[in-house]
Amino acid sequence: MARERTLPTSRAWRAARLLGLPAAAAGDAAVGLLRRAAGADATRVADEARARNAARTRTVLGELKGGALKAGQLVSTVEALLPQDPDETWRQALTALQEDNPGLPFGQVEPVLAEGLGRGWRQRFRDFDQHPVAAASIGQVHRAVWSDGRPVAVKVQYPGAREAVLGDVRTLAASLRLTSVIARGLALPPLVAELRTRLLEELDYRREAATQQAFSEAFGDDEEVVVPGVVAASTRVLVADWLDGRPLAAVARSGTTAERDLLGTRYQRFLLRGPEQCGLLHTDPHPGNFRLMPDGRLGVLDFGSALAMPDGMPRTFGRLMTVMLSRDPDEILAGLRAEGFVRPGATVETDKLADYLAPFAEPARHEVFTYGRAWLRAQFARVNDPRNPEFAVALQLSLPAEHLFTHRVWLGVVGVLSQLEATVPVRAELVRWLPGFRPRDV
Repeated sequence: MARERTLPTSRAWRAARLLGLPAAAAGDAAVGLLRRAAGADATRVADEARARNAARTRTVLGELKGGALKAGQLVSTVEALLPQDPDETWRQALTALQEDNPGLPFGQVEPVLAEGLGRGWRQRFRDFDQHPVAAASIGQVHRAVWSDGRPVAVKVQYPGAREAVLGDVRTLAASLRLTSVIARGLALPPLVAELRTRLLEELDYRREAATQQAFSEAFGDDEEVVVPGVVAASTRVLVADWLDGRPLAAVARSGTTAERDLLGTRYQRFLLRGPEQCGLLHTDPHPGNFRLMPDGRLGVLDFGSALAMPDGMPRTFGRLMTVMLSRDPDEILAGLRAEGFVRPGATVETDKLADYLAPFAEPARHEVFTYGRAWLRAQFARVNDPRNPEFAVALQLSLPAEHLFTHRVWLGVVGVLSQLEATVPVRAELVRWLPGFRPRDV
C-alpha cells in the first residue's frame, strides 16, 4: 500500500528540492574524499555514498511527483546506464519509482472525485478502497467495484498537479541548459517545449480516456495484448477496467527465461504495432506501464502520453534505421545529414559516428538478439566518457523535434529489453512494422 503524504506545490520549494540533489551528491563526494584521506576503506565509502544518493533521489522524486517523478521514471527505462551498481542500489530505487510511490490522503483527493463524478459519486460504486494502490507522477489509483459489479481502477489527479508540472518543467529546463548532461547532443529548446506539451496533455484525463479507448478497441480480443476499457472519465478522474498481472519490473527481477523472452517480444511488438493498429504511438515505455498477464498476454496501462500517427510510424525513422545499418561510415553520415541529425557545416569523424550509433543499430542487424544490462552499459560507456573521441561526436548531433518521441520510445525499448535480458526477434519485426526500414539483404 502506498504511503500517504501531502503534495508540495510551491515552485520555489520544489525547485530547491530538485536542485538540492546534485548539491547533496557533491557534498557526499567531498566527505568521501576526507574519509578516504583519513584511512577509511574506499569501497565502503563509495557504497555508503551511493546508497545515500539513491535513497535521497528516490525519496525526493517520489514526494514531489509531477514532472520530477516523470523524469525519474524516464531514467528508469535506461537505469543500466548508471555507474557500476554492484549491490543494485540504484536499480532498486529507480524500480520503486515505477510502482511504489507515496500517495495523498484520501481527504485531499475526494473533492476531485466529487468534481469529476458528481456529489453522489459514491453511489456509482459498490465498493471503494480509500487507500491508493499506486501513485504516479500526476495522480493516484484506487481499487473499486463499479455499480454493475465489475472491478475497476479509479485514477484521481492530484490537486495542484498542473502547477507542479509547469514548475518542474521550468526547473528541469534550466538544469539541462546549465549541465547538458541528461540531454547530451539534443536540441534542448524543442525537447523542453515538447516535454511541456506532452505533460500538459497528460493532465486532461478525458483525452487520455479517448486514447485508451482507441487502443482498447484496436486491440480488442488480441492474442498478445490486453488494454483495459474505459468506464467513465472527466478532466481529472478516469475509471477503467481493473487489470491484474505481474509488473514488468517484477518479471525482470525474478521471471523465468521463457517469461522474460515472451514479455520482451510482446512489449517490443506492441510499441511498434500501435501506429499501424490504431494510428497512435504509446510514448511512455517505462516498465511500470506494462504487465505480464496470467494468460501470457501483455497488459498495458497509462495512456496519458501518446502521439497521433495516422499514417503509421514515420518513414523518415525507418530510413534512418536503415542508414545506421550501413557498414560505410560516409554513407551513415550522408544519411544523417539528409535527415537533419547532423548540424549543417559540422565536421564529424564518421567511424566514431558509427560507434556512437551502435546501441541503436546493432540489434537491428540480427534476426534474433539477446539484450542485456552489461551489453547496454558497454555500448554507452565509451560515448558518455568525455575522454573518449565518441563524446565529441555526440555533441555534434542534433535531434529534430519531430523525431523526439520516436527516438525516446526506441531508446526506452532498448533499455527495458536490456533490463529483462530478453532474447527477441528484431530484424523481421522492424521490417514488418517500421515503414521505410529496408536493409539491403532483405
